[in-house]
Amino acid sequence: MRRFLAPVTPIGWVVLATGAAALAAGRGRGWVEAGTAGAVLVVLFVVSLVFTVGRSAYAVTLELVDARVRIGQRALGRVEVVARGRLLPARVELPVGARSTSFALPWMVPGAVHEDTFSIPTTRRGVIRVGPVRSVRGDPWGLLRRRVRWTDAVDLYVHPEVVALSGTSAGVLRELEGQSTRELSNNDMSFHALRGYVAGDDRRNIHWKTTARTGRLMVRQYEDTRRTHTALALATDVEDFAGPAEFELAVSVTASLGVGTIVDGRGLSAWAGGTALRSASPVLLLDDCSGLTSGDDQPRAPALAALVARRAPHASVVLLVVGSSASGNDLVAAVRVLHGVRTVVVTCAVGEPIAARTRGAVSFVTLGALADLPQALLAAGT
Repeated sequence: MRRFLAPVTPIGWVVLATGAAALAAGRGRGWVEAGTAGAVLVVLFVVSLVFTVGRSAYAVTLELVDARVRIGQRALGRVEVVARGRLLPARVELPVGARSTSFALPWMVPGAVHEDTFSIPTTRRGVIRVGPVRSVRGDPWGLLRRRVRWTDAVDLYVHPEVVALSGTSAGVLRELEGQSTRELSNNDMSFHALRGYVAGDDRRNIHWKTTARTGRLMVRQYEDTRRTHTALALATDVEDFAGPAEFELAVSVTASLGVGTIVDGRGLSAWAGGTALRSASPVLLLDDCSGLTSGDDQPRAPALAALVARRAPHASVVLLVVGSSASGNDLVAAVRVLHGVRTVVVTCAVGEPIAARTRGAVSFVTLGALADLPQALLAAGT
């Protein structure tokens, strides 16, 4: 019964109920006009059933030419419908994000193919859900609509704008692998000095030539070396940003920093608010950046710094991206949490000139446009 009644629209219920009531009034009270009107409405409802009887038999394919595009790039797709039997005309609905489009299917004989192409505007970053494709059969009066789902939905990723960071590797994002620290180690790569052997030392580190000359065992002492692992965190609290445009700039800056790090072959851990971003490849990172939104009660700068310190304790570089409304006290507190780690705080302020200052291991950078990022990083690295 539920399956039979499912195609009835709200208008259909009104027509059916009104017709039944009018028929009852006509018969019960001898009201001829009411009975006639009721009969017409009931007949109209029965006739509308003819348009929805029978089973639709389609093979439907939904494809996007490219599931990942840049802002402003034309996104194209197609819907192919193959008839598996003789079919009456129908319509096909295709939801695209919050909107829906449709196109008509003609009479189709078995094996007939109908194809429609479509384009999707990509003026804004985001993840657009396309589909599922549904066939719709109904009467001309809108009393019944039978919808059948034929495909799953697919996601279209509109990636944020990014800027290439090639040429900035000599700055903050340079490869630190092989650069010595002042921490001594017994088994690293950078030779520092010789010292006397003590119980427990690895005999493979004994320097035999010096041992023979001095008459006592001498072992190699090394300086600790680190391979760069970058931790990248984007603030997502709406209160940290002056407006949507500033948040979009921050997302693009974060995506550019992350992609540049991955392309250079350095390790990366990334977060947006308290959510981890996939960093196995540039594509996965950009996919996650496509769906980022700001919101209330999101982690502020100190909480982000604490998250980085907890989840990436061996990070050698920390990049913290915030908006112009982030308070100075929050930034100072964040830097204190990351004490001893090379830290760059990037403040996105639309329209502002580049500004950079460095104190010890901490750099504060302000930029007003995505194109300023390479120059701002170079300024922070000097």
